[in-house]
Amino acid sequence: MAKTFSTMKLKLGETAAAFRLPAANGYGEVSLHSLRAAKGYLIVFTCCHCPFAVHVADELSRIAKQYSEKGIQTVAISSNDAQKFPNDSMEAMTAEAKKRDFQFPFLYDESQEVAQAYFAACTPDFFVFNEKRELFYRGQMDSSRPGDAKLVTGEDLRQNLDALIQGKPAFPPEKQIPSMGCNIKWKDGNLPSYA
Repeated sequence: MAKTFSTMKLKLGETAAAFRLPAANGYGEVSLHSLRAAKGYLIVFTCCHCPFAVHVADELSRIAKQYSEKGIQTVAISSNDAQKFPNDSMEAMTAEAKKRDFQFPFLYDESQEVAQAYFAACTPDFFVFNEKRELFYRGQMDSSRPGDAKLVTGEDLRQNLDALIQGKPAFPPEKQIPSMGCNIKWKDGNLPSYA
């Protein structure tokens, strides 16, 4: 397990990159433009086996349910190489979505092109976009990490989602703290220059 931080390279205000990916949990094929949100979008790069992703998975499920009622559409994307890491196969994703009661699409980015378009580097890696699909926040869910004594509260993510919904500014860039997790498991020859 290599500890990796969010790159924070996607600039605030930048438009979300389009995608069309298969869902592991009954949503069929999902594209960015097929999603509809009154207030904004939460896009999370995650996986099934990374201790950091597992550590926040239940809170992610809670946040997605609570903020769906407030106009936020959540999408999770796994970009890990499932051939080398079968714990991140579509079958494993289906089981994880059921276990965590993900009521949002859990998509598989087999080519890893979507992760690269978002400069995603770790699992989990969080991105919040406004209703125009412009980047509002990128960074950690909260300061809890596996093995520490801090509760998983989703504090940073929740505060920024609330700000978006209320029409207030996000944390300023210097207060947007990178997420930390396992590195995305890149396929041979796919390691991006930013990783």
